[in-house]
Amino acid sequence: MAAVMSTDQRREDLEILAKKKFNVRIQSISYLAEDILAFEFVDPDGANLLPFTAGAHIDVHLPSGAIRQYSLCNDPTETHRYVVAVLREVKSRGGSAALHDEVRPGTELTISQPRNHFALSKSASRHVLLAGGIGVTPMMSMVAELTRRGEPFHLYYCTRSPIRTAFLPQVMTLVEKGMATVAHDNGNPENGLVLDEVLTHYTPGNQLYYCGPAGFLDAVEAAAAHWPDEAKHCERFAVAPTDLNAAEPEAQTGFDIKLASTGETYHVEPGRTIVDVLFDNGVDIDVSCEEGYCGTCMTRYLAGHPEHRDTVLDAEDRQEFVMVCCARSKSESEPLVLDI
Repeated sequence: MAAVMSTDQRREDLEILAKKKFNVRIQSISYLAEDILAFEFVDPDGANLLPFTAGAHIDVHLPSGAIRQYSLCNDPTETHRYVVAVLREVKSRGGSAALHDEVRPGTELTISQPRNHFALSKSASRHVLLAGGIGVTPMMSMVAELTRRGEPFHLYYCTRSPIRTAFLPQVMTLVEKGMATVAHDNGNPENGLVLDEVLTHYTPGNQLYYCGPAGFLDAVEAAAAHWPDEAKHCERFAVAPTDLNAAEPEAQTGFDIKLASTGETYHVEPGRTIVDVLFDNGVDIDVSCEEGYCGTCMTRYLAGHPEHRDTVLDAEDRQEFVMVCCARSKSESEPLVLDI
């Protein structure tokens, strides 16, 4: 579900999405909790960084060539730095392990401009923030922004245990003020937050934001099923299951893509992706999740009828853009023309 923002703001965000990159230096690395480190990025020349809004994230290009997305967790007014918090994943694809083990203060990395599919509503009467584990990272930026705005909010934060709770001192300050609730489940979700109680009543004007692992998000969505879609905003670390992205290759059909810049046309076979075919033909494009939830590979299309399989673009965005890591075409006879 897309976050609410003005058309102009979203258009600007989409236009620069992952197209411009720049170098940053790791200024510091700090311990937040068990297996969670904070990385502070600054401009190597001491200049201010590009502004960002609460809920934004960046692509981090790792030394291996992999690209990973991390939410910015510092105050958006801090123009001199970006801060991300990274959990060492047990089944890491190389991203979290590389940051934990291979980089040091002084290391320079390439990152994207910040972009935001998880923005705060500007017309809410109250904000409800639900974080599961490392899903708290964008919430910390939101807390700073909402505090500055003076808008009412409550943060619900679910973790395994106190030693695995990032930002615990800051969150406990909110708890003391009655602005946050922390629940530790000790590995048993039944001991954690009772989501049905938290989300039982929907009040017009309330806005719900939730981020965390897939099981947590599924539980939130079940408990908030009666909330209107426009009041719910979700950021996932993995693709949400749908009938389309669960389709087996034998159920897919082939289609053609055409590059607007050269006129070259390529065929995408069932079981292959647009990205696969672009790479085969020497066309470089940044890609990360390869499942349609990160936004890195978003590309404008100029003609055709795409079959969207991502969880990032809203209905308006889909009139102009596709995620080429997962999108297909509804037409076998008419090419999907990409603005490449």
